Amino acid sequence: MIDVESLVELVRRYNPHSNADLIRDAYAYGAACHKGQFRRSGEAYFVHPVEVAAVLTEVRLDDATIITALLHDTIEDTRATYDDVAARFGDEVAQLVDGVTKLTNLELSSVETEQAENFRKLLMAMSKDLRVLLVKLADRLHNMRTIKALDPAKQQKKARETMDIYAPLAGRMGMQYIRDELEDLSFQVLNPEARLSILRRFARLRSENGDLIPRITDDIGIALDAAGVDAYVSGREKRPYSVWRKMEEKKQGFNQLSDVYGFRIICRDERDVYIALGAVHQRWQAVPGRFKDYISQPKSNGYRSIHTTVSGRDGKRVEVQIRTREMHVVAETGVAAHWSYKDGEKVTNRFAVDPFHWLRGITERLEGPENPDEFLENFKLEMFQDKVFCFSPKGEVIKLPKGATPIDFAYAIHTRLGNSCVGARIDGRRMPLWTRLRNGQQVEILRSEGQTPQASWEDMVVTGRAKSAIRRALRDEHRGSHIKLGREIARVALERLGKKATEKALDTAARQLLLSSADDLLVRLGNGETSSTDLVGVLYPELLKDVPKPDGSEASGRLIGLQPGQSAHNAPCCGPVPGERIVGIMVPGKSVVIHAIDCAKLAEFDDLTEEWLDLRWPADSPKPIYPTRLVLTMANDAGVLGRICTLIGEHHANIVDLEFSDRKADFYRIMVEIMVRDIEHLLNIQTAIEADSDIAEVTRYRDSTSWRSNGQGKPIASPPRP
Repeated sequence: MIDVESLVELVRRYNPHSNADLIRDAYAYGAACHKGQFRRSGEAYFVHPVEVAAVLTEVRLDDATIITALLHDTIEDTRATYDDVAARFGDEVAQLVDGVTKLTNLELSSVETEQAENFRKLLMAMSKDLRVLLVKLADRLHNMRTIKALDPAKQQKKARETMDIYAPLAGRMGMQYIRDELEDLSFQVLNPEARLSILRRFARLRSENGDLIPRITDDIGIALDAAGVDAYVSGREKRPYSVWRKMEEKKQGFNQLSDVYGFRIICRDERDVYIALGAVHQRWQAVPGRFKDYISQPKSNGYRSIHTTVSGRDGKRVEVQIRTREMHVVAETGVAAHWSYKDGEKVTNRFAVDPFHWLRGITERLEGPENPDEFLENFKLEMFQDKVFCFSPKGEVIKLPKGATPIDFAYAIHTRLGNSCVGARIDGRRMPLWTRLRNGQQVEILRSEGQTPQASWEDMVVTGRAKSAIRRALRDEHRGSHIKLGREIARVALERLGKKATEKALDTAARQLLLSSADDLLVRLGNGETSSTDLVGVLYPELLKDVPKPDGSEASGRLIGLQPGQSAHNAPCCGPVPGERIVGIMVPGKSVVIHAIDCAKLAEFDDLTEEWLDLRWPADSPKPIYPTRLVLTMANDAGVLGRICTLIGEHHANIVDLEFSDRKADFYRIMVEIMVRDIEHLLNIQTAIEADSDIAEVTRYRDSTSWRSNGQGKPIASPPRP
C-alpha cells in the first residue's frame, strides 16, 4: 500500500503548495475508519481508497478531490457521518464524499421510475460539482484492476456494468485513457478468449516483423527533423478491445485491419501541427478517406487533434495523431483538465471545455415537465455514444444499435409498419431508407398499404427483428413463384424416370415428407429446401438404386497425393470436379480440404504453403458425381426455365437446387446446382445451355458468400477444356 508520505509527494510534484497536513489527516482518519475491514482479496480495505487517490494524482487534481478519494467510502461503509466529515475536513469535502456515496448506491442500469428519480436528484447534485464523477470513475478503475478477487458471476456483472455505463461515461467526459483501460479490463472478463487471440496476433506480428514501433517512430522523427519541427513522437499497439471492436464493426479479420498501430506527434503550437502533417504526408502516402481535422472542428468535449492514416514502413498502415501539448492534456484527461495543477498553480488550458456545460444542459431540462423515465432516456442520449436513441412523432423513445436505419426503426415499432414502409422523414426532412440514424433524431415513417418489403432491405438493416421480418415477408411474397418453379422441377425430375407429376403423386409425396399439402412441397422444391432427389426418393425409392449417389463430399482413397489414413472433402467455395487441377489444404484436427487451383479462397493460405498438398484425380477410378453451380442470365419468358431444366436432364445431370436473384421484366438470374461426373461433363452441359437463344450468359459460380448482385460474391468463368 502507498504510505502517506509517498502520496503527499505524488501531489507535491504538481502542486507544491498543497495542504500536506490535511492530506495526512485524511489518510489517518480513513485508515482508522476502515480498520479491521478487508477486501475480497484479503488485503486491508484502506488500500482501495489510497489507490483511488493515486489514480487522481495522475490527472493532477486539487487537494479536495484527493482527500475525497481517501474518504469516499467512509460515510457508506463505516461509522463516520456527513457531519463528522464536514466538521473535520469542511463542507466542500463532505459534499463530495456524500455525492460519491449516492452514486455508489445507485443502480445506474435500472430504468424503473424510482431509480430514474434518484438519478435525477443525483445529477442535480453533481451539476454543482462534477468532481464526484471523477472520483467515481477512479474508484471503478481500481475495482476493475482488482476484479479477479470476486467470484465469476460478480465479475461478469461488474464488467458488463462497466462496459455499458462507466466506460461510455468516461468517454463522454473526455477521459479517454480511463475509458480505454475500463473497456479493456471489462473485455478481459467478458470475452477472455477473444482478447487472448488479439494478443497472440500482436505477438505473431512482433515475431515476424520485429518491433516495428521504435523503427516507425524513428522514421517519423527523421521526417520531422527535416521539416524543422521540434516534437515528441510516441507509438503503441492499440488496445485489444479497440482492435476487437473494429473487427466486429467492419466485419474484418485481424490481418485485414489497416491500423493496429497508433502514433502520436506532440508539437509546440498549432503551426507546427500542420507542418508536421505536411511532413508525414510528404514522406508517406496518405490513405484516402482517413483524414480528420478535429482542430478546426473540435469535438463537444473539447478534443482537438489531427488524425491521418498513412502507408508506412513495409506498406504497413498506421494511424498518426498530431496535436499540441495543451490539446494532448485535454485529449487524455477531458474535463479533469479544468482542475489540473502545475507548479502549484491551477492550469489555464484554453482548450478545456467548461466542465459544467454538459450537466448544465441536463439541469435545464430537469426544470421542465419531463417525467423521470423520459429524463433517464434523455440522459442516455447524452451518455451512450455506441447506441442510437431516436424519437417517434409521438415522443416515444426507440432504442436501436449503432448503424440502424429508418427500416430498423419502423420494425422496432411494429412489423406491419415495417412491411408497409415506403420512406422516412428525419427531423422533418425526407431522407433515403438507407440513412444511418443518429442520437436524438425524430423519425416519421411514411407507409403505403400496397408496399411490401424489398429484398435489398435485408442488406440495409442491422437488427435481428427487422431481418427476420423481411425474410418472412419475402418468403410469403415469393410463394406463388416458388410453387410454379417447384412444379416444373417436379415435372422434369419425374419425367426422367418415365413418371408424371400428378396432383395425387404430389399429395402422396407431401404426406411422406410430413408436409401439410402439395403446395407446401412445391414451395420447398422451388426455394431449394427440398431437392428433386428427395421427391423421387419418397415416391419411387426402388428407381434410385441404380442412380449413383453424390460422392463429392468424401474423396479419401481416390486421390493421388494423400497420405495413408488421410481423408479429404471438397471445398464448398469452388466445388472441384475430376479433370481440374486441384490442391489440398491441411486443416489441423480435420481432414484435407480440396480446392480447385484457381479458387479465390487459396489466397488466404498464401503464407501457409507448408499446409498445401499437391493432389491429382486418379485416371482409372469409378466416376462418382459431384456438385457444382452455374449462374444463368435468361429471358423472362414462358417455358425458358422448363426448357433449360429438360436440357440438363437430357445430359444425365440431376438438378439439386435452384435460387433466383435480380428478377427484371425482361431478364432474371438464377443459380442452378447440378451433379456432374467430371469437368468434361460440366462443360458439355454449359455449352448446350449457352447455345439456347434465350440464355444471355452462363458462368460457373465459385464463392462461398452470397451470389446475388450485392458485390459480395461474383461468378467466375469456367476453366478452359482440358
